[in-house]
Amino acid sequence: MIHSLRWKGAAFTVPFQLGFVFLYLVPIGYAVYQSLFRTQQSGLGLGGASERFSGLDNYQQGITDSAFVSSVLRVVLFACVQIPVMLFVSLVLALFLDALSSRAASRFRILLLVPYMIPGVVAALVWINLYSPDVGPLTPLGKLFGADWNFFAPSMVWPSIGNLLTWHGIGYNMVIIYSALQAVPRELFEAARLDGASEVRIARSIKVPYVRGALVLTGLLSVIQMLQIFNEPALFRNVTPQTVNDSFTPIMIIYNQAFNAGNYHYAAALSVLLALILGIASFLFYRLTSREADR
Repeated sequence: MIHSLRWKGAAFTVPFQLGFVFLYLVPIGYAVYQSLFRTQQSGLGLGGASERFSGLDNYQQGITDSAFVSSVLRVVLFACVQIPVMLFVSLVLALFLDALSSRAASRFRILLLVPYMIPGVVAALVWINLYSPDVGPLTPLGKLFGADWNFFAPSMVWPSIGNLLTWHGIGYNMVIIYSALQAVPRELFEAARLDGASEVRIARSIKVPYVRGALVLTGLLSVIQMLQIFNEPALFRNVTPQTVNDSFTPIMIIYNQAFNAGNYHYAAALSVLLALILGIASFLFYRLTSREADR
């Protein structure tokens, strides 16, 4: 009977297993297979194209591709600045909600979640219009205070994109951190207040250590998302192509190789390389942050 119940319980996971196999494993396997070939033109290039097995040549080309390596380093450096800022703002907002009554917290929580409910492309279009010196209100507002800023200048593109991503992502991260705060025993707060601890001391010494696991989770998800950034730079490229080129991020390079240059095999190799980079970065981030959380 126990054996039969186990099989019946496992049967509930069949839809997920099928989706995981056909939507994840099969495409990954096909990408790896495609990355092992190259398209070769016959003769002087006037004849038809044929595919030939090239082994790891596409991977070697990707590792030595200066544009791809530069795009990865560019995104990694940007993530080292944007992710801590976004998580810090999310943590502050979660602590603010935790200090409110449950009724007030529910109202503010919905309000702070509104940016995350907006699709990423729509949010990027909204902020591009806000940044616009022609129709946006930010440029005239800056001139009132003597600031002549250009949000599409080379020195301002990354801060502009970072502001957009922070605005769009703080609500989601805040909810995860706030949920972790709700699991903290309230008796600890009362005991700390009886000992004379201020609310700031309670937040720093009790609340923040309890939500380190949630911070690790949100940081890990942010790292994975950041290395796959595409929508925002692609839309910024339509406005400022002289600053945001077609090799601005790794995904933009892969997209152009696949759909503009028609080099699907090289694009597949770059996709596999990016997946490996994501896996290594996620593993290192988790190991480093989990050690800090265990201390």
